[in-house]
Amino acid sequence: MEKPNQKPQPKKLTKHEIAKKIVTEEEKKKVIEQIIKTKPRNFAQRAADWLTKWVGSWTFIILLFVFMTVWIWLNIYMVIYRWDPYPFILFNLVLSCLAAVQAPIILMSQNRQAERDRVRAEHDYRINKKAELEIEDMQKDLETIKQMIRDIRK
Repeated sequence: MEKPNQKPQPKKLTKHEIAKKIVTEEEKKKVIEQIIKTKPRNFAQRAADWLTKWVGSWTFIILLFVFMTVWIWLNIYMVIYRWDPYPFILFNLVLSCLAAVQAPIILMSQNRQAERDRVRAEHDYRINKKAELEIEDMQKDLETIKQMIRDIRK
């Protein structure tokens, strides 16, 4: 007999129901966190993403190759005014500065992309976990139906 002031005993959940509830609650919590953390990119982030996209294009690579060829050709074949003679020290300085400026910007963009990929992978994992639990549930139901059919045949 239950006492009037006593709370009713909660129904015992199966392992599957507990796992399903945990996944659902975790998913809601994660989605809320993602929405809170999601904020628009600032100017520097947009510029870094644009620069990374541009520097990684064939257009940039071909234009850089053309620029390098013209620079070298002009400094080898110009008779009167050579601003950067054969060892091309100024040219090496320009390319080194270009690489020194581009590298951290590209890394910033890649770090943001890696974060987005990590969030997608987490989301995919949660979806796969839910699908696995639902398949287990359907297999249990199928086993129950099979058992009922066996009992009817007997």
